[in-house]
Amino acid sequence: MMNREKMLLQLGHEQHVWDMIVIGGGATGLGIAMDASLRGYNVLLLEQSDFAKGTSSRSTKLVHGGVRYLAQGDILLVLEALKERGLLLQNAPHLTRNQTFVIPSYSWWEGLFYFTGLTLYDLLAGKLSLGSSTYLGREKTISAHPSINRQGLKGGVIYHDGQFDDARLAINVAQSAAENGACLLNYMKVTSLVKNRDGKISGVNALDLEHDTSYTLQAKVVINATGVFVDDILKMENDHAKPMVRASQGIHLVFERSFLSGGHALMIPKTSDGRVLFAVPWHDKIVIGTTDTLVDHTSLEPHALEQEIAFILDTAGQYLDRKPTRADVLSVFAGLRPLAAPKGKNKSTKEISRSHKLMVSSAGLVTITGGKWTTFRKMAEDTVNTAIKTGGLVYVPCSTHHHSIHGHTSMSDHSNHLSMYGSDAAAILELIKSELALAECLHPSYEYVKAEIVWAARHEMARTIEDVLARRIRILFLDARAAIAMAPEVAQLLAIELNRDQQWIDDQLKSFVELAKGFLLASNEESFTLNLTHE
Repeated sequence: MMNREKMLLQLGHEQHVWDMIVIGGGATGLGIAMDASLRGYNVLLLEQSDFAKGTSSRSTKLVHGGVRYLAQGDILLVLEALKERGLLLQNAPHLTRNQTFVIPSYSWWEGLFYFTGLTLYDLLAGKLSLGSSTYLGREKTISAHPSINRQGLKGGVIYHDGQFDDARLAINVAQSAAENGACLLNYMKVTSLVKNRDGKISGVNALDLEHDTSYTLQAKVVINATGVFVDDILKMENDHAKPMVRASQGIHLVFERSFLSGGHALMIPKTSDGRVLFAVPWHDKIVIGTTDTLVDHTSLEPHALEQEIAFILDTAGQYLDRKPTRADVLSVFAGLRPLAAPKGKNKSTKEISRSHKLMVSSAGLVTITGGKWTTFRKMAEDTVNTAIKTGGLVYVPCSTHHHSIHGHTSMSDHSNHLSMYGSDAAAILELIKSELALAECLHPSYEYVKAEIVWAARHEMARTIEDVLARRIRILFLDARAAIAMAPEVAQLLAIELNRDQQWIDDQLKSFVELAKGFLLASNEESFTLNLTHE
């Protein structure tokens, strides 16, 4: 399990030289730490905020090969992603599942086109296929998806892809790395790179944001895995470094499960701007997205644009018999994708590759960017292989292909919300037995209990209300109002676990409510009054 104070103790010796220092605690950085630690390398990972704070907690919740990329002719990317999809479903069954999708067709030739493409999609998956695609007539399409708009409907195609919980997977990957000796620290901001006499990168300077303590840390190789922020790290090495990424914003709207009756997800194959849109069941809600908007500025907390919100509502309303409105939105979240392409005049995200890109600078800084959650394991493997060569380390082969990620269990029952903890669910139940008060629910409409907050603080390095409600139990992404209502109780529990005072509680509540308001649509914002004193 992970304990931040114990991790910090490993930084006490300035003369210690790490094999690898990884900057960035998203999917890619955590995957690198897991891969490298499994190979036996001494690894330190530093994250300026919480693990998966940015892009890696804001996905469409799909583990997929990319039907869209197949349509674009990027066969190699689809092949790689389908293989990784299959491996991930095997390695983390407690957080992944085989999800069926329905693509409605409103003309005969479209149905044939989709079925032909998806049959190829299934063939490319080979032995790791999740199931065969099937063409459905009009009545069977309606039976499979009763919520579908029936006007002009000719039929549909049902196909299989993967679905998962992104932030929970990030935490489990971090735990897997820690179990194999990696040191991982959230709220540890890299402030500059260290170079030796030969001008080569030999470490980093970092600031512990919790204790306001600075560290100089040495390493044989430093890896820049900071997603949309990779250019910031590159400029620490060279002020004139050319940008590697272009950030694209994607948003998602969350609705009650009733908007999508039946167990199938919906894939809208063609929208007004030529992209695809998904409506996916997730934690008993429906997530609809995403958009693809190039942005010029990066932020840890991006916000949905009005035109993005209108696009999703309008498009979903064309395909669902019950048209969603702003008033129906439980939560809205935005994320930035690091597209592996330099900034330029081209404003079309369609022409920017989703493949990952590796680069080693003249000073030896290894930078990885691009890619997606589905291929995080392969990205990590490629990055570690490059880091081994760059740092002059003894080569050890990758072993993550069939490595069971922390929490792995063959007895996954996704109907129980504790199933997202996998094998840790039993320990949480034992915690409740030892202190029955921890069985109390945090909100009358949800099953989350106090024990989960204690568990997150003791074993998952949760340090703030946001860490818990956004990335440990996901309620901020599912229902922002419920998250705000839970916040005071969560603050009290965290304060006890982390030995914090009343001022910390007050500050946490104020900052969290401001953050959570950004997950509500403007017309739905309310005044939230919290009791900030002890009862």
